[in-house]
Amino acid sequence: MKRILFICFFGILAHVFFASPSYAQTVSSLELINNAKQYDGKTVTYQGEAIGDIMARGEHAWINLNDGYTAIGVWVRKNDIKDIAYLGNYRAKGDIIEVSGIFNRSCPEHGGDLDIHAREIKKIIPGGPSFSKLSVKKFYIGLSLTFIVLFLYFINFLFRDKL
Repeated sequence: MKRILFICFFGILAHVFFASPSYAQTVSSLELINNAKQYDGKTVTYQGEAIGDIMARGEHAWINLNDGYTAIGVWVRKNDIKDIAYLGNYRAKGDIIEVSGIFNRSCPEHGGDLDIHAREIKKIIPGGPSFSKLSVKKFYIGLSLTFIVLFLYFINFLFRDKL
């Protein structure tokens, strides 16, 4: 009896210390789109920048997460998105969000759209305002092209009846 208990104890101990963790691997949008049939109905972990607008729908909301390749719509509970402070646009870098949930390649609840129904959402990196300086070189190129177009328009106006 002692021998069986000894083997069970060390078996459990070995499992706890040497078993590989079963954390979900983060998948990219390209991987989800290209292998949609494989991931359909399975729990996935997806990470990306929150972009656009939060679109509230009753007790839930849509957010779009862009991982650098493409954006995927995520259906979340409203109270799960209260920590999202910045959404990516021309003036701000959005919060980087990690979401775990059920991937649907053709969601029957949302008209057949590809989406993720979030079960867990967390902010990985906070976003913030984005400041971009005006490039002097680009300004002068734009100004020069404007003058060229105006000059060509003026020439066309002067000689339109003579050609």
